[in-house]
Order: sequence, then C-alpha cells, then structure tokens
Amino acid sequence: MSLYTIAQAAEVTLEIKKSKFIGRVRPVASEDEAKAWIAEIQKQHHDATHNCYAYLIGQHQEIQKSNDDGEPAGTAGRPMLETLKKNQLYNVAAVVTRYFGGILLGASGLIRAYSQATAAAVRAAGIVQEVLHTPFTLEMDYGWWGRVEHWLRQTGTPADPPSFTDRVSLTVYLQEDAIPAFLKQMAEMTNGAVVPKPGTPVWRRIPVTPPDDDHSTK
Repeated sequence: MSLYTIAQAAEVTLEIKKSKFIGRVRPVASEDEAKAWIAEIQKQHHDATHNCYAYLIGQHQEIQKSNDDGEPAGTAGRPMLETLKKNQLYNVAAVVTRYFGGILLGASGLIRAYSQATAAAVRAAGIVQEVLHTPFTLEMDYGWWGRVEHWLRQTGTPADPPSFTDRVSLTVYLQEDAIPAFLKQMAEMTNGAVVPKPGTPVWRRIPVTPPDDDHSTK
C-alpha cells in the first residue's frame, strides 16, 4: 500500500494580470491543524482581497474541504482541491492569497490562476510516497556480517545503522512484496544462521519529486 503527501511546507508567488497570487501548502495531521494554519494565514494577510483554501485529510481523503472566500463560486477553492486530488495527496492543506491588481480574470482565468498557484506550491514542496514496510531485526556473528553488508549495498535495502557489540545487529525494512525473496536469500546466504525477526509495519517516505529549496519553508 502506498500513499502520497508533500515533503515539507512551501510558498510561491505568481503575478497574473497584475494580481499577486501567493500559493502555500503545508503538511497537516488533522483538520484542526489545517484550520489553525488557515486562520494564521488569514490573520497574516487580513488586507488581502481573498484567502482561498483547500485541504485533504485522511489516508483515503475522508475529509475534503474548500472555500472560495468571496471569489465566484467554484473558481478558487474547488480548483485548488482538485489540484491536490490530482496529485493523489493526503494530509495536506493549501491557501492561495490574492491581492487584486485591477484586471478581472473571468471565471476560467480564476480557475487557472488558483490551480497554477496551488500546483506551483506543491512542486516547490516536493512529493513523497509513503510506503508500508515491515522491519526485520537481524542478529549475527561477525563471520556473517560481510555477506549481509554486501547484500545490503547490492540491493539498496533501507536499514538502520548496525550495532557492533559481541554480535552484529541491525534492522532492515522490506515492502510486503519483497519479503518472501528476502527471507529466502537470507536463509541461503547464511545457511540458516541468521533468522530475521519481523516487527510492526511502519510507514517510510520515498521521494517522488524533490522539493525546490528556493521556495520551501521549513
């Protein structure tokens, strides 16, 4: 099972027909956190013409909210929400602040502007894939470590730093479809001397698109 979200908060500014659009996105763990952040932006930019927002909460996007904040219905919050959904994101909030520049954009122009500002902020934040991994603890005599270390380097299997005491121990992380081959390889490689002990599955992040550090906010 895989999920997608943004790597970090980010902010971008676009100028479209003299209007300034400030697009922001931020990872959020709950609807309350999303609402608090939106309120913070609204307070910070109380002089803006509009502070439109959208957010998706839950692994299955159970909570979906958007708000046009005075723009014509369906021209701001909804396009922002659809942009987040298009990227298959969850636990993410977006706010686009608009300072009107004197030129009316029309419904289609507003939809494009708010979509572009949201998409640009998502690109700036970077997207990560959250993949369920099962941790396996490996404990071995030093005689087996060379083979296991070579296997780790060869396969690129994610692992915590090893601990060297009277024995070598470390934890590796496997996606579900890779577990049968891993168990077989480990048994064959160590003649059954190293028996991986499974733990509780955890979510690990894999970069999909890197963040644009020029626009990220940490």
